[in-house]
Amino acid sequence: MRMATIVSLGASAALGLAALIVAKTMAPHPTAASAATPKIQVQPGVPVVVAAGPIAYGAKLEAKDLVVANLPAAAVPEGAYPTVAAILGQEGGAPVALSAMTAHEPVLASHLSGPGVRATIAATIAPGMRAYTIGVNDVAGGGGHVLPGDRVDVLLARTITGGSEDQGKRMRSDVVIQNVRVLGMDLDANPADDKPFTAKTATLEVSMEDAQKLALSSESGTLSLALRRPGSAEISPTRTMQVSDIGGGAPAPRGPALAGGPTHAIRARRPVAVIVAPAGSSVLVMSGDKAERVTVPTEGRR
Repeated sequence: MRMATIVSLGASAALGLAALIVAKTMAPHPTAASAATPKIQVQPGVPVVVAAGPIAYGAKLEAKDLVVANLPAAAVPEGAYPTVAAILGQEGGAPVALSAMTAHEPVLASHLSGPGVRATIAATIAPGMRAYTIGVNDVAGGGGHVLPGDRVDVLLARTITGGSEDQGKRMRSDVVIQNVRVLGMDLDANPADDKPFTAKTATLEVSMEDAQKLALSSESGTLSLALRRPGSAEISPTRTMQVSDIGGGAPAPRGPALAGGPTHAIRARRPVAVIVAPAGSSVLVMSGDKAERVTVPTEGRR
């Protein structure tokens, strides 16, 4: 009797130990379970709408083109949108891209047209500015290298008719305006274009006052464009240039040549009474075909 009890207890203990081993082997390991469960991480930052992929110029935006990313507050650019609905939910319809965008690039208000507006030059004009078109050619238009988005200076070459017979016609060049943005060349307004081409017209973004200057200039002479280096915004001092400024020379006077030192020629209908010239030099006074040389007295002599 005692032997049977001992055997029964031993068998029960063996069965219990076996059950414990099986349970421990079959049950999932706590570490593996926790590793298999994905952790949800909340990214810190400010929500900003970015391009989900490349967006072409003139493309009408759709929900598939936009995603929201979190950026550090200091890295959020001006004009960014916090939600996709802020872009696509505008009254009038979704806008179009006024400039090409790359994947993950923040979508800014300056990159988009108004609600439902197609991609035209009018949609790219800055507030308070105007688009004014001038005629150019292969030379005056920068040799085909001026493209939408570039900045240029506008020069005017014209012929001035003098008030007297001796003055005759004179050519002169003036800088009309500086550092203006090119909105389009011919019908091309895509700032992403990088292939030079010869244009017949250039549309510039100017103020109303500058538009008036261009209107007068286009009727009085020939306008041409001077391409600026990217990022260049300085306004250079200018003056009117004439033919006599080319090479620093001056037209040779008519009449007999006189030998002597440095001579300054002045042509007039009557002799000139007051002449400004370096002391010790000669001044050639022309009256018709007669020439008279006058020596400028040095300091202390009259």
